Amino acid sequence: MTAGSPPVSPSPSARASPTSTPTESPSRAPVEPTFEEFDVPDGARPHDVAPAPDGRVWYTAQGQGALGVLDPANGNVRQIPLGSGSSPHGVIVGPDGAPWITDSGLNAIVRVDPASFDVQRFPLNAPNANLNTAAFDADGILWFTGQSGIFGRVDPRSADVQVFDAPRGRGPYGMDAAPDGRVWFSSLAGSYIARVGGDDGRVRREDVPTSGGGARRVWSDSLGDLWVTEWNAGKLARYEPDDDRWTEWDMPAANSQPYAVFVDDFDIVWVSDFGANALVRFDPSSARFRSFRFPSARAEVRQLLGRPGEVWGAESGTDKLVVLRTG
Repeated sequence: MTAGSPPVSPSPSARASPTSTPTESPSRAPVEPTFEEFDVPDGARPHDVAPAPDGRVWYTAQGQGALGVLDPANGNVRQIPLGSGSSPHGVIVGPDGAPWITDSGLNAIVRVDPASFDVQRFPLNAPNANLNTAAFDADGILWFTGQSGIFGRVDPRSADVQVFDAPRGRGPYGMDAAPDGRVWFSSLAGSYIARVGGDDGRVRREDVPTSGGGARRVWSDSLGDLWVTEWNAGKLARYEPDDDRWTEWDMPAANSQPYAVFVDDFDIVWVSDFGANALVRFDPSSARFRSFRFPSARAEVRQLLGRPGEVWGAESGTDKLVVLRTG
């Protein structure tokens, strides 16, 4: 485990207010966010990470065809092989408490039992989907993206799998469910986000404001507004579905490549920036950025998830998992 480096450009700490009466409690300085890294097996090339409510952290070992699980309390790691040819990309924890994986090598959605580690596969009825990301809707249906130009759904109860053609072909990548339970996905090659409309493959498509901006990942805040990383344009964008309105912000680094996006319980937006090798915090209320340089060089964090007080990422470039404890 490695302690984190200081932020790139820390903002000034708030001054404590003077005590006006003897009965007032003294003000407290804010807790400074700190990084911690955890080693995983050499060659694992962790791609996505999913912290679970029970304290464990699941990750996809894309380089070794396995699902990994970390115990942050002691740093112990175990990897579960997913099958010959496996190349897992995304992992999320489902409503059943189990990790669900998009596995492009197996061309299947994979569920791993969190207690027995038994592996269950849901093969796709379309070849070479290049599976990426998944999310559960309000009805317990798992939706997924495939960068070859598809998106689809799996009903865990019936094991029924459906695949649909995406608008503009290649590109579907990120995915998230909004508070209303509706699922949105982003298209990197298509430069749009889209809301899936049901079991018939209908979508509501919204182009990002910058032409060719490249919508890499998408995440909803508590209001149902969608936050999007524009990989090609070096921008962070917000789409407000109720008002059909986009807003964009230039990322703070000159060489920015915004990849992953995650919105925490306080509606603070977090972005992994490939070009700056940093985790970037954006406060929508003040429209201010703050960057935290990753402890390791060339971390290559492609996805973010979190739980209260923690933002987790997988360092595919260093064979490590990383957490920023936000206080």
